[in-house]
Amino acid sequence: MAKMTAAEAAVHVLQKEGISVAFGVPGAAINPLYAALKKNGKIKHILGRHVEGASHMAEGYTRAAPGNIGVCIGTSGPAGTDMITGLYSAQADSIPILCITGQAPRARLHKEDFQAVDIASIAKTVTKMATTVLEPAQVPRVFQQAFHLMRSGRPGPVLIDLPFDVMMAQIEFDPETYTPLDAFKPRASRAQVEKALEMMNDAEHPLITAGGGIINANASALLQEFAEIVNVPVIPTLMGWGTIPDDHPLMAGMAGLQTSHRYGNATVLASDFIIGIGNRWANRHTGSVDVFTEGRTFVHVDIEPTQIGRVFGPDLGIVSDAGYALELFVEVAKEWKAAGRLRDRTGWVAQCQHRKRTMLRRTDYDNVPVKPLRVYQEMNKYFGRNTRYVSAIGLSQIAAAQFLHVYQPRNWINCGQAGPLGWTIPAALGVRASDPTTDIVAISGDYDFQFLIEELAVGAQFKLPYIHVLVNNSYLGLIRQSQRGFDMDFCVQLSFENVNAPELNGYGVDHVAVVEGLGCKAIRVHKPDDIIPAFEQARELMAKFSVPVVVEVILERVTNIAMGTEINAINEFNDIIDAA
Repeated sequence: MAKMTAAEAAVHVLQKEGISVAFGVPGAAINPLYAALKKNGKIKHILGRHVEGASHMAEGYTRAAPGNIGVCIGTSGPAGTDMITGLYSAQADSIPILCITGQAPRARLHKEDFQAVDIASIAKTVTKMATTVLEPAQVPRVFQQAFHLMRSGRPGPVLIDLPFDVMMAQIEFDPETYTPLDAFKPRASRAQVEKALEMMNDAEHPLITAGGGIINANASALLQEFAEIVNVPVIPTLMGWGTIPDDHPLMAGMAGLQTSHRYGNATVLASDFIIGIGNRWANRHTGSVDVFTEGRTFVHVDIEPTQIGRVFGPDLGIVSDAGYALELFVEVAKEWKAAGRLRDRTGWVAQCQHRKRTMLRRTDYDNVPVKPLRVYQEMNKYFGRNTRYVSAIGLSQIAAAQFLHVYQPRNWINCGQAGPLGWTIPAALGVRASDPTTDIVAISGDYDFQFLIEELAVGAQFKLPYIHVLVNNSYLGLIRQSQRGFDMDFCVQLSFENVNAPELNGYGVDHVAVVEGLGCKAIRVHKPDDIIPAFEQARELMAKFSVPVVVEVILERVTNIAMGTEINAINEFNDIIDAA
């Protein structure tokens, strides 16, 4: 055993649990932990410019690779409240991140001390555990419990709040004998899997819905193998995009009210059976339950027992980690195929493939200012199959999901449920901190971009290069589009005459000047034919300076993107293509 401060013990646990990078902003109440980080010297720290930004960097880091857990650190009071949005975003998408906050000494709690707030109580509803540690000797075991909880069952975030005197106290701890706890994950039974396959076999037009739980379980290869054995088309959710490559013959498109394909919705409406694996039946995917479920039977496989029946009652529910369930589905399906028990799905697959070839949306617009749909066409032309896309919310995210192509798990990094504006820049930096080599391309509208724009300085300081495609219509575009239902265009215009940049013609903020002032590089594009040359220039600048490079495309002010209130009532707004 060794004598050390509780903060030093906490850092040893972080290291033993596999943490090599942390994101944060130091302050007086958390300085004992920073002193321990400095003494340990084995965990790289990336300094955020805003604590919410650091929490989203931790999210991006976690989402980038199997086994990653992002850590964000802040001081007492507002640092913790700033991280609540990151905790909410992580919880909503089943993403494990660890937030560590400093706190006033124990004797000053409940005395309205400077920057003393009951952050554990505030964070409880958006975490798997939120606790203020009151006994120094408990610190290493609370951290051990935190990692166990984050990895067990449905993954999610934890907040640990550390009073100053607790961190400074001397305790006995032996780092050499520390061992992480094994995570618990429920497993499907063979009987459940056989029943689900019987139900699939009885259907004429079955589908597999692939959710983000498959990516969390690192089970995309198993999902693809299962789909190929039973020859059943796959509809990924937004969080499950990449579980099967976009150009795979069994990838039938995404469904939903916004982030969906025409052919994906049409295929869901033509189906009579759906097995959902690792998904939540989110409302942007389903629309109203009545329309989505009519004429269909359902099997729902999810790691969280209370997700089964939360939105609607399935005909069969299976509580299981997606990876464990798919291992058994593959095993049983192989046996059934060898025995000739699986139905021939050739005709149904051909119908789905025909819809995928023919029910398209037009993107080849030559408009100036640029129509946003053209931007995604150029991105598809230029960026390769291995590109990681990062996006948050808004018309830019919705159009990206409709038009971009994703071929691998974790190559679509998106805050699916919470959707906080400002998420994209810090999340992309977190992805880059995890992955130093792959092409990373972020996509933002101008308002998302402005929310946490200061985090670009982090990319410049710590050499975290990526390309950021900024589509600028000087509007809160999604809110403007939703205001059509109220016959108004109110408080959503970001345009103004910039006295320092009259050449912007009323588009307001000079993003190029701001980006360059933060130590990064930026290129502005006005014509669609200049988009790919800008990407080429951005790649050269990124290689030369090793900083984020922003490609701003000036869009037409108003473009409505396809969406609707039901999956059978999508308003296309723009040109569609019904090919032969």
